[in-house]
Amino acid sequence: MLKQRLQQKLLQKLSPQQIQMIKLLEIPAMQLEQRIKKELEENPVLEEGEYDQTDESPAEEPETSDNDEEFSLEDYMEDDDIPNYKLSINNYSSDDKKPEMPLGASTGFQSHLESQLGLRSLTEKQEILAMYILGNMDDDGYLRRKLEAIVDDLAFTQNISTTEEELYEVLQVIQDFDPPGVGARDLQECLFLQIIRKNQSEPQTALARKIIKDHFQEFTRKHYDKIIKRMNITETELKMAIDEILKLNPRPGSSFGDGMQNTVQHIVPDFILDVKDGEFILSLNSHNEPELRISRTYTDMLESYAVQKNKRSKDQRDTISFVKQKLDSARWFIDAIIQRRNTLLLTMNAIIDYQKEYFAEGDETRLKPMILKNIADKTGLDISTISRVANSKYIQTHFGIFSLKSFFSEGLQRDSGEEVSTREIKNILADCISREDKRKPLTDEKLVSILREKGYNIARRTVAKYREQLHIPVARLRKEL
Repeated sequence: MLKQRLQQKLLQKLSPQQIQMIKLLEIPAMQLEQRIKKELEENPVLEEGEYDQTDESPAEEPETSDNDEEFSLEDYMEDDDIPNYKLSINNYSSDDKKPEMPLGASTGFQSHLESQLGLRSLTEKQEILAMYILGNMDDDGYLRRKLEAIVDDLAFTQNISTTEEELYEVLQVIQDFDPPGVGARDLQECLFLQIIRKNQSEPQTALARKIIKDHFQEFTRKHYDKIIKRMNITETELKMAIDEILKLNPRPGSSFGDGMQNTVQHIVPDFILDVKDGEFILSLNSHNEPELRISRTYTDMLESYAVQKNKRSKDQRDTISFVKQKLDSARWFIDAIIQRRNTLLLTMNAIIDYQKEYFAEGDETRLKPMILKNIADKTGLDISTISRVANSKYIQTHFGIFSLKSFFSEGLQRDSGEEVSTREIKNILADCISREDKRKPLTDEKLVSILREKGYNIARRTVAKYREQLHIPVARLRKEL
């Protein structure tokens, strides 16, 4: 049964200003510069220059002379064109994230393959199938989609009837293209396509080909003893064959275009820390960040029409409302930028104060255990705010540029009762593994024993977790001949 009743509720909602502030707090220095420029383009009330709140106060005798102004509110009202804001509905905030898909570097690679396709003698249908296969290849040169699925795609989208056998014939033509290995459906096929193009009269090449074809699973798992036993070869012969395999390219498509350059990230530090006479001097990196202020022209124009309250037409009211909206948006944006700077400096100063010994010398062993709650308690800010400040931000120090996230780590107590950072334990693990005998790598159990000898009483699963965080494989996969 439906009933109608009144009910009071207390709801916690973020205002548009708070949402804008949160989003500005998350972005690093480089993106902030772009965000400010975007706001300058979209909001005519904003202009570059030092912000002064006295500029917003109304003038005693506003000047209304047309000769002194480049334009006035009449320019908006007398325009024959209907303003944009009357023709469209914008349900999105200007601060909404609009992720752009990065352009892949496969353009040159794709063109290279298509140019080779023109040199082959193919029927019209085979050319269509080949172009479709090329379109399904990724930037590494692999065909990740199954031929069975491509057959269905061609039938439904292109109205082309074909079979897996016919597609495979075309795929074999593509696999003969340069660079060697393109058109492979998995890593084994990619390496095999490359090894068969080498001189098979050399014993190590012939052996490498047989390993890839018949013993690839044992090779990837580094079960070298099994390979030696099954192929009845010596350890020296196996080592020469493995060296030949390691010369192959597992990503043949990456050698074309700017794929390697696209992965390079230029870090622009958000903070700059200097040490003078033992004192820390922290500053925000805002050299390229323009100062903002509210245009005096617009405030004067608005003030000049404030005295005409009873004589305004509908067009005048709409235009004045639009300008007021832009003025409010400009003030909110400037206030959010100022609040962002204050929050960043407050948080970073708290981190420096907490890690004084580390920032003084740059010695990682002096890095104390620190979590987000420690800095939140120190600054009086919420943990989520500290997390947003630490996200994607970097600081430039006299000993290098570091991510703010790297300063946060959990603590672990030694047998002596001293509390140390887990980062110190990770450094010890990395050092032990770098100096191990690669013929007999250290297992997780052995690493636990080494750490316990040094006074770190931790479990094997914790060692495994730290090892995985360091992107170090298990002992079996670190084995070398």
